[in-house]
Amino acid sequence: MAKIISIGTGIPPYHISQDMAMEFARRQFSSSFKDIERLLKVFVNSEISSRNLVKPVDWYGEKRTFAEKNDIFLYEAVHLGKKAIQQCMAANPSISYEEIEAIFMINTTGIATPSLDAYIMNHLPFSSNLKRIPIWGLGCAGGASGLSRAGEYCKAFPNAKVLVLSIELCSLTFQKDDVSKSNLIGTSLFGDGAACALVVGDEAGQNWTTKTYPTIICSQSTFMKDTLDVMGWRLQDTGLHVVFSKNIPSIVKQWLRPMIDKLLQQYHITIHDIAHFIAHPGGKKVIQAYEEALGLTKTMTSDAKEVLKAYGNMSSATIFYVLQRFLLKDISQGDWGVATALGPGFSSELLLLKWQ
Repeated sequence: MAKIISIGTGIPPYHISQDMAMEFARRQFSSSFKDIERLLKVFVNSEISSRNLVKPVDWYGEKRTFAEKNDIFLYEAVHLGKKAIQQCMAANPSISYEEIEAIFMINTTGIATPSLDAYIMNHLPFSSNLKRIPIWGLGCAGGASGLSRAGEYCKAFPNAKVLVLSIELCSLTFQKDDVSKSNLIGTSLFGDGAACALVVGDEAGQNWTTKTYPTIICSQSTFMKDTLDVMGWRLQDTGLHVVFSKNIPSIVKQWLRPMIDKLLQQYHITIHDIAHFIAHPGGKKVIQAYEEALGLTKTMTSDAKEVLKAYGNMSSATIFYVLQRFLLKDISQGDWGVATALGPGFSSELLLLKWQ
């Protein structure tokens, strides 16, 4: 088993309101869509109030090459990732950087070789023997997948202390000359952010008995064949172009419940035994689909909604912001929880959690 002990975040410097984002979209798309005012209602109906970006909003209105945007991605990602790690580690001062055995590096919104963790290791005092495990291309599901893989690592090596680091700068994928509705929808949803989680094995040698922590009991990855066009990126000369299908909420409603039931049946429990639901908030309609598919109360999705409202969709990093809110709560020993995220493929990642 593995416990999730702490989470740190890296929040970019430019905070914009949804009204500012909508006005930006009006300027960018009004000449391409005759019904732009009708389409802009997606900003109002998104239930997003604000988000954070690595550049001022007007910066995105100029043409940028893929190389320029990726250079900015690399520079800003290292800065935000370092900040997220430092905050995560500061919550556990008895653990040194050299004790961290592995780092799972999650991202989808920029390209770096060597992977981002190598750049960050030049700024923080990790062991030179740190295992680097980069995971690229899982999109919004990446954060949950990173936690799953970290949990499996700590099950195999119960003395281990590992980090899961997610950095997503979604704003840098904005395409000025892409007049597709997917680009408009992405502009209404996406923000930038980084997050880091500390995951430890059962025999990690520390005394975490002052409160309960979510323990990863098991995880489940599921892939739906022939759904490559549901969600993802198209790589073109100007960079990453967003792909969104309008069918995502209906897919969630039909597909997610059987996946969760299969996960829970292994431990002879049902969705009615789940007290806490930690969801990647892909958007308002996705959260509503969670509620309908699983019969959840609105209270159970309130943390996901609050994160979406304050930060927008930060792709793989978003679920850590939701989970951080649960770490701050006084949750009873023995409570069950489920963490879930959906991503390109089309795919899902589920974790069964128990507070211990």
